[in-house]
Amino acid sequence: MAARRRVAVVGTGTMGSQAAWRLAARGAEVVAYDRFAPGHDRSAAGGETRVFRSVQTHDGRYVPLVRHADALWRQLQAETGRELRRLTGALVMGPADDPEMRTVMDGIAEHGLDHEVIDTEAMAKRFPLFRVDDGDLVVLDGHAGFVRPELTVQTAARRAEELGARIRRYTPVREVTPVAGGGVQIRTDTDTERFDAAVVTPGPWVGDLLPDLPWEVSVHRAISAWFLPHEDHPADAERPAFIRCGAIPFYGIPSPDGLSVKLGLPQAHHKPVDDPNRLNRTVAPEELEAFTTAVRRHLPGLNPDPVRLSVFMEGYTESTRPLVGSLPGCDDIVLLAGFSGQGFKLSPAMGDIAADLALQGRTSQPIDFITTDGRTAA
Repeated sequence: MAARRRVAVVGTGTMGSQAAWRLAARGAEVVAYDRFAPGHDRSAAGGETRVFRSVQTHDGRYVPLVRHADALWRQLQAETGRELRRLTGALVMGPADDPEMRTVMDGIAEHGLDHEVIDTEAMAKRFPLFRVDDGDLVVLDGHAGFVRPELTVQTAARRAEELGARIRRYTPVREVTPVAGGGVQIRTDTDTERFDAAVVTPGPWVGDLLPDLPWEVSVHRAISAWFLPHEDHPADAERPAFIRCGAIPFYGIPSPDGLSVKLGLPQAHHKPVDDPNRLNRTVAPEELEAFTTAVRRHLPGLNPDPVRLSVFMEGYTESTRPLVGSLPGCDDIVLLAGFSGQGFKLSPAMGDIAADLALQGRTSQPIDFITTDGRTAA
């Protein structure tokens, strides 16, 4: 009988908590490290909700990975009894000739995704919160909704521990280095430990931990803003998540309690972060202008003044495609980084893929367009 592989997981946030769960579920001896603790709000996994959607606006090649994630979302909920995801549907809307809307329709046709095209009259009756423009295409993604990031991270981490993983909280990793002859060495402020492999999910601290990484991951400061409706909606009203493409892009999620709507903006509105250890959490009035424009133009049912603001960090690659796979010259170090604001819905699948690579050195999942293997540009 082969010995259990010892695998370190560096970071127990969005990706690391899922990797720890999938590795422990396969019988690996898992030791996970975090500079804080699972579910903290100092990185990207915060804000109460994230969009889960089957239709893709950027690249249809993500659809099979979302389907793999979908099965694992169901599995983690079944194993833990927690509601980590709620399927409410999601509206995807924008000019019919917009490239992202064309990607949506191409992906629907290629993969046979559950959807409904909604005309202007139906929009006014079913979704009075929104205002659409002439020439807009509106698609309701039938297998979509929202996930709960903080709850998900803590639940996956706890499930990993139930399966035998050990999590070293408030233990920053200072160095991850390959060992001659195979294996990986993890150094913290207090000790050094050797493992057969490591899954490295450092989030915005990727540059600190891996300064010689051959691909750039730029860290940006993302703002979430919560708005109240002008009037209450019926208790049985449809409350889908939504994404707006085109000249005024944004996304939003009605809060689980039904009292507010959270909005977010794309990367173009995110300021760069020079030092992830010194994140500026104060939102200046001028940073709200894009939110106000979006609300007044396309969400007239909301008060344009936000009642809550939160700031997070996200790592972006130049292509917006994440880095998934081994570091050059070291198959025993598996990297998950640079998900460019698109990672949470995929996180169970990414954790499972990381487990494949750390335990078997390969995966059957279709990651050729996001793999680090042979990749020259970020």
